[in-house]
Parts: sequence; C-alpha cells; structure tokens
Amino acid sequence: MSAELDFLSRAVATGRLSRRDFLGRAAALGVSAALANTMLSGAAQAQTPQKGGALKMGLVGGESTNSLDPAQFLTQVPQNFGCTWGETLAIQSPADGSAQPVLAESWDASADATEWSFKIRKGVTFHNGKELSPEDVAQTIRRHSDADTKSAAVGILGDINEVVVDGDNVVFKLKRGNADLPLLLTDYHLIIQPNGGFDDPTAGIGTGPYKVEVNEPGVRHMSVKYDGYWNDDVGHVDSVEIIVMNDTTARMAALQSGQVHIINRVEPKTVALLKRAPGVVIVNVPSKGHYIFPMFCNTAPFDNADLRLALKLAIDREQMIQQIMQGYASVGNDFPISKSYALYPEGIEQRSYDPDQAKFHYEKSGHSRPILLRTSDVAFPGAVDAAQLFQQSAAKAGIQIQVQREPGDGYWTEVWNKQPFCASYWGGRPTQDSMYSTAYITGADWNDTRFFNEKFDKIILEARAELDTAKRTDLYREAATIVRDDGGLILPMFNDFIDAHREEVQGWVLDPNHETSNLKAAIRVWLKQG
Repeated sequence: MSAELDFLSRAVATGRLSRRDFLGRAAALGVSAALANTMLSGAAQAQTPQKGGALKMGLVGGESTNSLDPAQFLTQVPQNFGCTWGETLAIQSPADGSAQPVLAESWDASADATEWSFKIRKGVTFHNGKELSPEDVAQTIRRHSDADTKSAAVGILGDINEVVVDGDNVVFKLKRGNADLPLLLTDYHLIIQPNGGFDDPTAGIGTGPYKVEVNEPGVRHMSVKYDGYWNDDVGHVDSVEIIVMNDTTARMAALQSGQVHIINRVEPKTVALLKRAPGVVIVNVPSKGHYIFPMFCNTAPFDNADLRLALKLAIDREQMIQQIMQGYASVGNDFPISKSYALYPEGIEQRSYDPDQAKFHYEKSGHSRPILLRTSDVAFPGAVDAAQLFQQSAAKAGIQIQVQREPGDGYWTEVWNKQPFCASYWGGRPTQDSMYSTAYITGADWNDTRFFNEKFDKIILEARAELDTAKRTDLYREAATIVRDDGGLILPMFNDFIDAHREEVQGWVLDPNHETSNLKAAIRVWLKQG
C-alpha cells in the first residue's frame, strides 16, 4: 500500500494525477486525510527542482554526418541536442497528447480550420541577442514548407498555402481544413530560428534554455545555460553534454560507472541486468514508436505484391516480441498506427505468422533467389538478432533471407531510405495524419517503402479536412488497411521506450510521444545535489 501511495503522490507532484483523485484513492486504502496530505507535501518538496550541475547523456544515434540544421535531424543525438538549444511553437502534452503552448502563447482557427492564427510570445530572445519576432516564425515555416526544401517536415506542411504576419500573430492559410495544425507544429524539425534559418541553418542559434558550446558530430555535443532564457520551468542544470555511444555495452558501462547520467535505447535483454545495478533507474513507457523492415515497393523483387505478402506472413511477431523485446512491446499489424493514437482503427484483422501461406505466395511470386536484408546495431535495439530471427522463421516457409550487418556510422545516410530492404525504426508522430504524411503519401521525402498509391493519398487528404470524428475514423481505418495489404511495410512490433538514468536524476517525465521523455529529458530533469 505504501509503495502504491508513494507512486501516486509522485504522480500528483508531476501533474499526472489530480490532488482530489489522490485523496480519494488514499481514503479507499484506509489512509487518513492528514497522512495523505503529509505525503503530498513530502512529494511536492522532493519534486522541487534543484538548480545546477553538469548533466551527461550517453546516446546511440550520432554520426559524423549529423548537422545542426533542424531540417536534417534524422537520429536521436541531433534530436535530443536540438531540444536543448531550440524550441517549437508548441509541444505535445505527455498526459493527453494535446498541443501545449511554447513560443506561441495561444492560437485559434476559423470554423472550417482552413485559417489559423498563432499569437507569438513576447520577451523571448535568440542566443545571438535578437528578439524573437513573428517574422522569424513565419520564415521558419516558409523554409520548411517550400517546394524545394530538403526538410523532413515538408510532408506535414504540404497544406500550407500562405504564411502571413499580422501584428503579434502569424497566420497560416491552408489549402484545406486541418484540425491537427497545432500538433503538427510540435515536430522537432520545426525549431524556430532567426530569419527562419535562411541565413545559416547550421548556426545552432535558437531560443532554448541552453546555447551550443561544442559541436563535434559523431563524438560529443555540449550546450551551456543561456542566461537570457524566458522560462524558469525548464532547464535546471548548468550544462548538458551528449556523448555519442552507439555501442550498447559502452552505454551500459558508462551508466553503471556514473560516467553519464542518462542513456537511451536500453535493449530489452539487458533490462534485468541494469535493474540490479546500484544507483540505476529504468524508465519505460508504451509508445507510438515502431521497429520495422521496410521494402521498396518500386524495386525488384519487392515490386511483386505476392513476394511482399509472403515476407509479411513469414515473420513470427509474437516470438520476436518475447525473444528480442522481452515483452517490452505490443504486436504490430503492418500499418504504422498504435493504440496510442487518437482514432485508432479498430477491427482490422491481425496478421500472424503463417509459413504455409507465406510459402504459397512466395512460390506464386516466382522469386527463388536469396533476399538481402541489411541491418545494424543502430537500427533499433536488438535489430541484428531480430533480422536473424526473421531469417529463421522465413526459412520454414522456404524463403531464404541473407542478413548483412552494416556499420552504425553512415547507416542512416547510406542504408536507410537508400537500400530496398533493411531494418529501421520510427519514433511515431503526433497524429495519424503527420505519420502518414511524413512517410507514406506520394512525394514524402521519408517514404522509406516507396509506397505510391493515389487512392491512399486521396483518403489522407480527405481525412485531414474532415471534422466529423466518426467519418474521420472510418477514413483512417481504410487508409491503414491499404497500407497493411498493399504497402511495403513489415511492422512486427510497437516498442516501449526504454531509457535509464542514475538515481540522482530527478523529475523524469514519462512521455509516450518520443524516447528520452519526448527528447526533452535534458531540459526537464535536474540533478539531486549533495
């Protein structure tokens, strides 16, 4: 009982549970109101942020090719580092997934959601001393939504027809209604930069609580406290250092020895070992993230629908979840939407391992040669073992998969989205529309299955403008079914986000929107002093 109440009192202190609900639960457990209030007071005191200290993170997902241009953020190191020095207009709430204000104080929309007005916060300065203006915001969105941009966010901004500055407001005029626009603008690529980044997108100048001090791609990054920062609620430590540690063993050893305070991408098979380590805390949360094996639908032999279906039927999802993820995952169904999303498409038949049917469709495809699957330790935790397990389950269907292990450095620039069959991951997106628009509609820069389907594109555009929830849900169900049946996505599992930190790290917020507390761990936590 005490353990449960202790957990619930901390939930109150971090805003994840109301005081009223806590007192009701305490009463149900036979705890007096006086004692319950004392527990709340202690929890609140324990959760009072302490200032100071040098936070160190050991993260997988750093390469020598990484850039400070937010448009080019591909992997975890630049994404986490970017969130120390840069900010977006809004952030997605860890509690209910709604959009919460950051650089935008508020927003409102027309009745048909085709025009949105965002009031830009005053009194905010960039690290170069320039005051944030609505024009900086407008220019940022213009850069990322331009037809010739290389930004990974272009897919979710395709409906923006015009961006206009109106006094303290930035007005977005859309080609069609979009009820999700505030959530789309939480995308980590859309860090607001001076003049939108047109002058120098790689300068690393933002409005965040820290400013860039060291930038050594593939090695280490450091940001230090920015004295002119506007928000006292985030940014508690004096500095944040991110050390690139793509090797799992190195990350674990660094955490256990105290060399770093936080690591990401804890492999499920190592959780039990880390739990026994003195001073180490495991934090995990179910997520929108997914581990996948994408196939290029326009490249032989994956341009054959029967071959794609054979491979989807030849993977043992449940076995992979248990052996690779140790249960820290939920089963996938070859479309990229988990139950963490609003309007999840219920009622789609779950695809399961069926070697006999896999063999039937494989023989029907006419293909007989080995199929090359590229993988790497950085693709996702356990990706090499997962590829080998896939190889074994496919062999029972008469399908020969050749597993090729690739080096971590360069994997995201030379293999993913370049080679026709590989292991990969997605962290998910704020909405179904943004997930599909980033990776599945025709023309999306990150369409890593080369899935081009006019009917699917039309459905996504229709759902985007549909304000009737029931109709929108039906459209998303149809879209998911098309991806599942016709696409090149093999999605065996939705992963839990599993991170770990030293016990002196306080204030961790469980956030299902992305790993490392939605990439915000460095600006949310503090270090216990003394």
